[in-house]
Amino acid sequence: MRIPAHAVCTAIREDIVSGVFGPGSRLTEDVLARRYGVSRVPVREALRTLESEGFVTTRRHAGAWVAEPTGQEAADLLELRMLLEPLAAARAARRRTDAHLRVLRGLVRLGRERASRGQGEDLRSLGGWFHETLAQASGSPGLIVLLTQTRHKIAWMYAVGAPERPAESWAEHGAIVDAVARGDAERARALTALHAERAAGVHRLRPRAAVSMSQPAVNMSGGRP
Repeated sequence: MRIPAHAVCTAIREDIVSGVFGPGSRLTEDVLARRYGVSRVPVREALRTLESEGFVTTRRHAGAWVAEPTGQEAADLLELRMLLEPLAAARAARRRTDAHLRVLRGLVRLGRERASRGQGEDLRSLGGWFHETLAQASGSPGLIVLLTQTRHKIAWMYAVGAPERPAESWAEHGAIVDAVARGDAERARALTALHAERAAGVHRLRPRAAVSMSQPAVNMSGGRP
């Protein structure tokens, strides 16, 4: 079975974001092909895509390497997200569907429940789903792509701590959804900007640590390795 390049790209990106391949690690086509159980062709295509996204750099006569972002590049990403997320919320207020609202309200309900129980790990996942759904509700494909790439890169560069007051954070999520539901684009934009600014305070740069590429194989066909 031929594994598509986009699936290989997703797998390599996830391994970069999770730290399997640390900044400055060399990414050789042969090693990656063995790891994911694919030929070199989808690996080569995936590396080109990841280079365009900023996760990979190519050195002349030396192949592909995991990029080594600077502190300034990381700070720029947080600033970019603080610009893009309010724009997405404003557009969502104009373009959201009833299905988007149902999902957003369901996530807020779950978030408030988990916050009251102190379930931090669940809150991080729910927060990610909330902001992804809000972006989808914007109805802007280009903006959705930019926000998705930005979130991936922020997850790669930063460790994100739990908010000091999770119940207040989820109350902010709820207020954003209320504004989106009413079609109040300016209030949705303002609330999301304030929320993004507060959320930036729990981001801490990850320490750089190269990781060996001698990792166990990943079977992308879904069967046993």
